[in-house]
Amino acid sequence: MKAVLLVSAIAEWKAARRIFPEMVIEASPFGETALLRLGQRDLKIYHSGWGKISSAAMMQYAIDHDRADLYVNLGTCGGFEGVLELGDIVLVEQTFIYDIVELMGDLDIKSYYASSLDLSWLPDPLPYPIRRGILASADSDLPPSKVAYLRKEGAIAGDWESGALAWVARKNGARLLILRGVSDLVNDQAGEAYDNLPLFEERTLGIMQSLFTQLPRWLGSIEPNL
Repeated sequence: MKAVLLVSAIAEWKAARRIFPEMVIEASPFGETALLRLGQRDLKIYHSGWGKISSAAMMQYAIDHDRADLYVNLGTCGGFEGVLELGDIVLVEQTFIYDIVELMGDLDIKSYYASSLDLSWLPDPLPYPIRRGILASADSDLPPSKVAYLRKEGAIAGDWESGALAWVARKNGARLLILRGVSDLVNDQAGEAYDNLPLFEERTLGIMQSLFTQLPRWLGSIEPNL
């Protein structure tokens, strides 16, 4: 099985480089890349970058360039307080994008950019305890004023990239596994990591360590189904 990893945010990529200092970093058209020895597997890993634009571009580049059996996005998310706990790992089943505003007509933008990921190839039972759910994406940290709306729409957490990655993967018929750890909690008043980048970076390192530790077992359990 050929698998390719995509890591999005700057803090997440910094954590990956810290966890694997032996990686030899090269350049791709859209971000840094390296070969990663993880367990008994050699994996291509990309820094796909933060936000929808770089995520969509890198996803399409990886699909066209690598022709992998599986694409994996590892990263963080902001969880909704009272729904998730710090450190929970979310298996993303659906995504939608909430920061596109159309004022001239009645386009159903939310539905157009929403994606359901086909995860029928995952093993049963899953290799680790997980929270399944919907992620809301935007080129923005989660605005507290939007939390009630996003929860009403079914989201349990938010991030910057999952919506774009899932949309491009779906358009290409590519298998995509998104695993996001809850680095911080947000409610309708505030986000605990806002104006506190060191806290986010510290928690991101711990989450990325957990995700990379778990990944070989995920890949081993998935491979027989592909």
